[in-house]
Amino acid sequence: MKQKKVIHLTTVHHPFDTRIYHKECLSLDRAGYNVSLIVPLDNKSTGDEVVTEDGIRLIATKKRKNRIARMVISTWQTYRLAKKEQADYYHFHDPELLWVGWLLKKKNNIVIYDVHEDYYTGILQKDYLKRPIRKAIAKLYDKIEGFFIKKMDLALAEKYYQERYPQGKQILNYPILNEDLISADRNQQKISNALIYTGNVTEVRGSDLHATLPRLFSKPEVYFYGKCDEQIAKRMNALAGNTNDRLHFTGIGHFVEREVIDKAYIEKNWLAGLAIFPPTEHYKRKELTKFFEYMTAGIPIICSNFPVWQKFIDRYQCGITVNPADSDTWEKAIHELKTNPEKRKQMIENGRQAILNELNWQVEEEKLINWYKQIAQKGNSDHIK
Repeated sequence: MKQKKVIHLTTVHHPFDTRIYHKECLSLDRAGYNVSLIVPLDNKSTGDEVVTEDGIRLIATKKRKNRIARMVISTWQTYRLAKKEQADYYHFHDPELLWVGWLLKKKNNIVIYDVHEDYYTGILQKDYLKRPIRKAIAKLYDKIEGFFIKKMDLALAEKYYQERYPQGKQILNYPILNEDLISADRNQQKISNALIYTGNVTEVRGSDLHATLPRLFSKPEVYFYGKCDEQIAKRMNALAGNTNDRLHFTGIGHFVEREVIDKAYIEKNWLAGLAIFPPTEHYKRKELTKFFEYMTAGIPIICSNFPVWQKFIDRYQCGITVNPADSDTWEKAIHELKTNPEKRKQMIENGRQAILNELNWQVEEEKLINWYKQIAQKGNSDHIK
């Protein structure tokens, strides 16, 4: 039987993005699909090809720093390369590729839009734009998106996206079961006075708040593993003041590979994993991928007390919520984890059991593979009609 050809497309993400490459591409490859990824590559010309160690073919577009050039030139080049492939499935990951997916859609293929973020709400939160302008842009985006996705299938990375896309399929961004992380024995290590944060470091993800943690009475060290703009790092060091020697960055100005983050998780017996975010409409409703990673690695969570996050922590008993506007609650959470080792140990065990039994990519991988088969069958029956 001929292998079905799957082309993933992105103009924005890193070639080894966790969701796109490590989860979806590799899962589909293991399931017997012929998988390729069209993606910006450093020092490559458009159309150049590289085969990864996993056997995934990467088809290059030129990497562009200028956003306008990327949205105009890179998207057009991505379309040209994708069309040439004559794939059975096109699976794209960026809203700027909506028109590309629309043009690629034919009666004999499937086009999937993978919704990673709530872009509509994200536009409404852009504080550098005046409110009427934000609302106008969001409304325009809503209409454009609605037009393009009519004949597409939608993969949803978060549960709450179902409200906006009731026709979408939840393929949730749960972690890959990593035996090295799961089996890391925290009991043999002394609990460090160190907190870890992983993922992109930005203001809406709590960079300003996290920067002030070393100024607390407990004086924790704070380690950041994720891409961080140089200006943001400078601002964070300024906010930390004379305690900025307790801020440690891996990723200033560059992407941090999955392997580096996983290694960091087991380097120390981290007191907790951080997600003290300021309130925004998007993050107040989103279950963070880093929650699942911290739980896998046996690290208790300290996060903001947004209702959805509070419900998550209450359900899995894997951490402590704090008021992002009240640093006294941060200090209290740190003190509780330091002085109640048995309670902390139970949080670790609770988190790991939840990951092993429920919140893992293996469950989502099965959903993804079955969904690919279902939409193919539906497409065939529609074509016969």
